[in-house]
Amino acid sequence: MKQHQPKPPKSYKDIEFLNSPEARTLRILSEFLGPQRRFRHEKVRDTIVFFGSARILPKKQAMKEYRALKNRTDPRARAGNGLSRELQEAAVRVDMSRYYEDTVKLARQMTEWSRSLQDPGRFMICSGGGPGIMEAANRGAHLGGGRSVGLNISLPFEQFANPYVTPDLSLEFHYFFMRKFWFAYLAKALVVMPGGFGTLDELMEMLTLIQTQKITKKIAVIIYGTEYWKNVLDFDYLISRGVVSKKDLSLFKPYDDVDSAAAYLKDFLTRHYVKGGK
Repeated sequence: MKQHQPKPPKSYKDIEFLNSPEARTLRILSEFLGPQRRFRHEKVRDTIVFFGSARILPKKQAMKEYRALKNRTDPRARAGNGLSRELQEAAVRVDMSRYYEDTVKLARQMTEWSRSLQDPGRFMICSGGGPGIMEAANRGAHLGGGRSVGLNISLPFEQFANPYVTPDLSLEFHYFFMRKFWFAYLAKALVVMPGGFGTLDELMEMLTLIQTQKITKKIAVIIYGTEYWKNVLDFDYLISRGVVSKKDLSLFKPYDDVDSAAAYLKDFLTRHYVKGGK
C-alpha cells in the first residue's frame, strides 16, 4: 500500500518562507500588530519617550573607569599639554555621565507623578530599551515604582535589553521605521538627551512630523543639555539661511535642570491631557 507523504507546512508556519524577501510585508505588518496587541493587553495608553546615546555611562561607572585609567597612566604622559588621550576620553565620559543621572531623576519624577493620577497606563516612560540613556530612563521609572516600555532594535553591536524594562513591555524590532512608529504613536511627550546619529535621526524625524502636522496631537518636546545641543545643532544659522523659520523653534523647549523640565512636562500634560480628559 502506498504511504501518504507528510504534509508540507502551511505558509504561515514555514520559517524559511517567513524569513524570505517575499514575506517582508508580513514581517513589517507583524511589527505593527504584535506591539499593538501587547500594548492593548497591558493597557498602555500613552508614553513619555526618552531618546539619547547608548554610550553614556552612569556616573559611578564612569568615575571608576577614570580612576583606574589614571592610576595606571604614566605620570609623564599627563605632563606638558595635559592628560593622555585615553584619560581625556575617560574625563569626557565622566562629564557626560551627568545626563545619565539627570535622566534617571527626570524619569523617576515623571513616573511618581503619573502614578499619583490614579489612572494606570498614562504617561508611561518609554525608551529604546538598550543601555546608556535608555537604561537610565527605564531605571528611573523602576525607582519610581512604575512600569516602563522598552522598544529594542536588533543590531550587530551595542544594543541589548536593559534590566529595568518591564518584562511584559519589552519588545524587539527588526525595522527601524516600525520601531519609530511606535515611539511616535504613543508619545505625549519627548525628552531628547545628548546622543549621536541615532538620536539626531529620531529627533529630526519627530520635529519634521510635528512641523508638517503629520502628528496633529499636542506633544511636548524637550531638548535637554543646551551646551551640548548648541554645539551640535546651530538653529540660528539655519534660520539665517532661510531653511528654518523662527517660529519652528517653538516646537521644542531647551532645559538644563531636572526640576524645571519636570515642571514643564507636568503642566503641559495636565493642561492638554489630564484636565481635557483625553
